Amino acid sequence: MIEINLLLIFIIIAAIAAVKMKDLLGSVVAVGVAGFGLVVSFLSLKAPDLAITQLVVEILCLIILIRATIKVDLPFSTSGRWLVNTTAAIAFLVMFLIYGYKAILNLPYFGNPTMTTSVFYFNKTMESVHATNVVSAINLNFRAYDTLGEATVLFAAAVGIMVIMRKKGRLTNENKNDE
Repeated sequence: MIEINLLLIFIIIAAIAAVKMKDLLGSVVAVGVAGFGLVVSFLSLKAPDLAITQLVVEILCLIILIRATIKVDLPFSTSGRWLVNTTAAIAFLVMFLIYGYKAILNLPYFGNPTMTTSVFYFNKTMESVHATNVVSAINLNFRAYDTLGEATVLFAAAVGIMVIMRKKGRLTNENKNDE
């Protein structure tokens, strides 16, 4: 429980930093850090589906916000900052490896269910749904809204990435004839 409290403090500090920063790009990065803290808190609460969805949405939002603010506010020069950039990259890599190692250690042994809810779904599928495919029955009957929400978020993220990455402008009739 103490790690959740620490994560909440981390998220609050990142949110306050986002509000107090003078430049837009630093503020966007601080919002991304707060979102990353939320992803880690979802993982520590054993909700990986929420963590994955939050991570996809967070990355998409950061791409959009950075693309919008990079033209408006470029507060620093990239030359001469290799020490800071390298240190930040190494710190992120170390933190990623530590959390990955902890996540792997927390995985249950194969065949050992972590919750009894899965046993309930498996037993009730034949009784109440009368379906032969247990996975489809769980996704479409017991967790239909959750599955619909996740599919909608992933579809919106894919469309958003395609819109962001497309080339600017459209081909005119003269350009089409040239090709």
